[in-house]
Amino acid sequence: MSEFVGKSATVNHEEQKLDVRAEVRRLSGLTMFVIVVTVLAVLIAVAVHAQDKEAPNAQDKYSLKSPSGIAFSDFRGYEDWADVSSANQDNNILKVIVANPKMIAAFKGGTPGNGEPFPEGSMIVKLQWKQKRSTEAQFAVNVPDYFTQAFVMEKDSKRFPKSNGGWGYAVFNYDAVSGKFSPDAKSPSDCGNACHTAVKAKDYIFHPYQVR
Repeated sequence: MSEFVGKSATVNHEEQKLDVRAEVRRLSGLTMFVIVVTVLAVLIAVAVHAQDKEAPNAQDKYSLKSPSGIAFSDFRGYEDWADVSSANQDNNILKVIVANPKMIAAFKGGTPGNGEPFPEGSMIVKLQWKQKRSTEAQFAVNVPDYFTQAFVMEKDSKRFPKSNGGWGYAVFNYDAVSGKFSPDAKSPSDCGNACHTAVKAKDYIFHPYQVR
């Protein structure tokens, strides 16, 4: 009888050990699941927060259209386009001219000096900053102070049949205080016709691609 009781106790003890091990494994698996879910939730929250911080400006900018319907989104990515040239106005305005890859390729191919017009789909953007005198340089030099405007041009003869060379123009002003862009109410799609007629022989583009 005592032998049977002893064996029974041993069996019960082993079963308890197995139950404990099973419970430990279950809890370990549950803990790991909770950790993974928590980490994923944190990563998603961080991503959403970052997107929320960036979205307003991006949406405000690329949802804008000029009075003639030229969308700022047509020029998406202009921030990374290659430089064409630069200019400095007497009223402390610094201008940097950039163009999309199609237009840059045309410039490098000799346009407009070779007598060929820029291809359809060419886009060029004139970025403007107010300047200030540098307080750090060891010599007199002006540097950008704050951004003021993006003047854009795109070539689409079907959309702009009445515009010289098929170019459409628009101006998007930038308010440095609010950090917001707004379309210029006085910039219809042919707003650049008058002054750009002076460079008709260069397909209405003032600035050549500068040597670098």
